[in-house]
Amino acid sequence: MSQKRENLLNLSLETNEEVRVRTGDLNVGYDSDTRAWEMIVKYHGDLEGAVSTISENIVVERLIAGYGILTVPANLVDAVTALPEVEYLEQPKRFFYEQVDVVRSDDCLAGVLLSPPFLTGRGVLILVADSGIDWRRKDFQTRDGRTRIRYLWDQMLNEEFDSNQINEALQNSPGAFGGLADSVDRSGHGTAVAGIAAGYSEESGYTGAAPEAELLIVKLGQSGAEGFPQTTQLMRAVTWGLSKAEELEMPLVINLSFGNCYGAHDGSSLLERFLDNAAEIGRTVICVGSGNEGDSAGHAAGQVGVSNGVGALNGVQSSNGIGVLNGVQRQDGVQASNEIRTSARGSARKELAVALYERNLRMQLWQNASDEYRIYLIAPNGERAELTAPINGGKFTLRLGDTLILAYQGEPTPYAVAKELYLEFLGIDSGFIDSGIWNIVLEAVKVVTGQYYLYLSDSAVRGAGTGFVMPTPQVTLTIPSTAAKVITVGAYDPIYDAYAPFSGRGYADVNRTVGVVTAGLVKPDLVAPGVQLPAPDLFGGYMSVTGTSCATPIGSGAAALLMEWGIVRGNDPYLYGEKVKAYLRAGARPLRGENMYPNDKVGFGALCLRDSLIQFI
Repeated sequence: MSQKRENLLNLSLETNEEVRVRTGDLNVGYDSDTRAWEMIVKYHGDLEGAVSTISENIVVERLIAGYGILTVPANLVDAVTALPEVEYLEQPKRFFYEQVDVVRSDDCLAGVLLSPPFLTGRGVLILVADSGIDWRRKDFQTRDGRTRIRYLWDQMLNEEFDSNQINEALQNSPGAFGGLADSVDRSGHGTAVAGIAAGYSEESGYTGAAPEAELLIVKLGQSGAEGFPQTTQLMRAVTWGLSKAEELEMPLVINLSFGNCYGAHDGSSLLERFLDNAAEIGRTVICVGSGNEGDSAGHAAGQVGVSNGVGALNGVQSSNGIGVLNGVQRQDGVQASNEIRTSARGSARKELAVALYERNLRMQLWQNASDEYRIYLIAPNGERAELTAPINGGKFTLRLGDTLILAYQGEPTPYAVAKELYLEFLGIDSGFIDSGIWNIVLEAVKVVTGQYYLYLSDSAVRGAGTGFVMPTPQVTLTIPSTAAKVITVGAYDPIYDAYAPFSGRGYADVNRTVGVVTAGLVKPDLVAPGVQLPAPDLFGGYMSVTGTSCATPIGSGAAALLMEWGIVRGNDPYLYGEKVKAYLRAGARPLRGENMYPNDKVGFGALCLRDSLIQFI
């Protein structure tokens, strides 16, 4: 086990392939045909020269700011890790599109689109890295029928097409231009996102947020049968987009309408740090959706030994305010059958409901390294195991009922102060995890902060009935919307002018001590309409879409309009980066039911570009 590798990567490398392929995350980045791992690397110096001393079969892709991607034969991973030039390695993660199911309302955009200063996004690039685009649609063409897509990079085909090729294909046969005819958006997600950000059709009357912005499109690669893109593919897309914006000498907005739940949600992962660096290159703004995990019951948190206002028995308080008397008390007040003695500082118990036919499930526990707990896992049949004793460098396995649990007890790393306990649940004989109520119990040994944070697999890959019995909606942002220098966009329901419950929520705990998140950091930054929005579909018409995937491109379009006003029209040549975030926050308006701003649900409020400009014109 190396401290230069993240905990998940260490566990994956120590788990045999037969078991890894049954999990949701441990085999991500591994190619069984070539027996090689793809990994994110933070490095310094001559990385190519260093790896060449090991083998010519190692592929190095430089990105930006000392980040890169390595493809390494499995038997050489330890040798690469040991190189002085390699600072840290992470495993790729799967991304999940943030669309719930398959106009624009009062987002205050009409006030700048249809009246002075009559902004349209002209002269600004919007990069949509997603599932691709239906490049034939008139929504992405000028009035004279020419494409507004400057470049389209299809990572699946490994081909890049420019506007000249697309225009020729629109007028003639796309089959004459390489694989352009094969560049298809099969899910429709990318087409909808691009349409909301920058679509325009005089024929239908449809208008996106920045209807004359030009587009950079990346159809993200997909790995495995599930067809989910990975973090490495996103990092390639962002690097490509930055280089194109520099080449074209145009300001750039990057739209990311996806995320995942793995990580401390504190800005410490290499992907989050990479995006913070990318946001500082050129005249750039990055907008990321806050995710749809707000009401998915996939997160639970608490503070061991701290009262929430309910009287304690014998002075010992559990994290949810239920008293503990010589043992652990259930949330309904019934004494647990598997009694665990508490220390003087108390304990906490969280119940996890696992639905029928769940094949695999991930759970992470993040805690402050200053705290020490005895941790117990109790299965629905009453069997229990202690999870705290590190074995074999932190990795161990156990069986409870008909469920195999792969566990890894990590340490703080050079890039993160939090400690992680990673658990992967797998069915054994039946192929399914034992359904029912599982319990995880934290018994305090040493408490400084008492804080703990539990996260499950993303809701897209777990059953509807699987989740924490008493979940915590705060800090349910998906990664990478947790990066500090991106604009994190949540969703509100324009019908009720109120927060949309699915929208990922941010930081409510100003005393949070885990990771690099500091007191006062606000996430999300603001919210945009995200319920039942019209968007282009794959059949020439329009569909109603819901999710933060849809709110984010409205934020991206608004950023493009600001950059047109400031940079393109010469009103403020420095209107990019954090300054755009400041403008959008300053113009945000109140929503029903929210009394204090900023808050963990809607940040500074609802997007209102008209008011953002009024404050600074």
